[in-house]
Amino acid sequence: MAHADNEEFFKGRGAQINVHNKFLKTKYVTDHIEGLDEPLLENTTTQIFEENPKKIVSESNSPDLSHMFSINPYQGCEHGCLYCYARNSHEYYGFSAGLDFERKIIVKRNAAELLKQYFDKKNYEPVGILLSGNTDCYQPLERKLKITRSLLEVFLEYRNPVSIITKNNVILRDLDILSELASMNLVHVNVTLNSLNEQLRQKLEPRTVTATGRLSVIEKLSAKGVPVRLMLAPIVPGLNSTEIPDVIKAAADRGALAAGFTIVRLNGSIAEIFTDWIYKAYPDRAEKVLHMIKECHEGKLNDSEFGRRMSGEGPIADSIHQMFRLACKRFLAGREMPPFDYSLFVPKKGKQGTLF
Repeated sequence: MAHADNEEFFKGRGAQINVHNKFLKTKYVTDHIEGLDEPLLENTTTQIFEENPKKIVSESNSPDLSHMFSINPYQGCEHGCLYCYARNSHEYYGFSAGLDFERKIIVKRNAAELLKQYFDKKNYEPVGILLSGNTDCYQPLERKLKITRSLLEVFLEYRNPVSIITKNNVILRDLDILSELASMNLVHVNVTLNSLNEQLRQKLEPRTVTATGRLSVIEKLSAKGVPVRLMLAPIVPGLNSTEIPDVIKAAADRGALAAGFTIVRLNGSIAEIFTDWIYKAYPDRAEKVLHMIKECHEGKLNDSEFGRRMSGEGPIADSIHQMFRLACKRFLAGREMPPFDYSLFVPKKGKQGTLF
């Protein structure tokens, strides 16, 4: 098998292949070593595709994500995290869940206007809305496009609670809005960090901020009164599972108030992408890691069973759960995220009573 420092390892991106999109009749093939097949793995520049959706807030009614409201200003993500469950959704746009997911980003520039329309609905009752349920709302493009910032301005205007999940330090640009929201108990920030090992991060999450950088985000947000939860996700048995206590301690030392975690799940095309990657990045332990992941999901990499798909089952999953609980008890005792205040919502259009 190829090693990570071998020419066969495609540096700078997470996925090493463009897997076949099951919705398409045609597919890319690499039957020949020379000639036309070479550009398939070019490190091409990121392409932006515009989408103009008619609505921006999605509601999930999955049994383990019941009534979760979310906004995804971007589809696809340059971070290139190997395990990302959002990869599969790229196939609905006619792209591959592999390299296409990292290089072909769909943006929704009208997101803020659509959010205003959502809040202006006659029967709207305030609910906490998540940025983002799918890809990172603070991925690299946000630095230039500022779609997430425009959404936060709407949340602040209407005084509607918002929860954010990110692993990018671009969020610090919006500390002015976030601190104002926090002063009214209208924001929660979830910072994803699953390893302090820089070599692992470079391979598993190639275009993300370093662990040091993310810990700094936790510290700076906390210092401004913005409540932060550590998201230790995903835990990959045999890769980062032994780091759980160290990561929780590091986040707690910088002000995190709570922690959550998920065990890796390799649904749909992600199983093929991850399997290909781990044999190239970690050939010496690939079999062991894949076996341990299967042990958490009743012998399958592809596990979509509600309840089990994110938490896992079996002895390996149980040991991860126990390690997590003990670390939280030790380093986060007495801390908790403040509840949202739903009473501050400011109705706008169509909410005023009649004069007659």
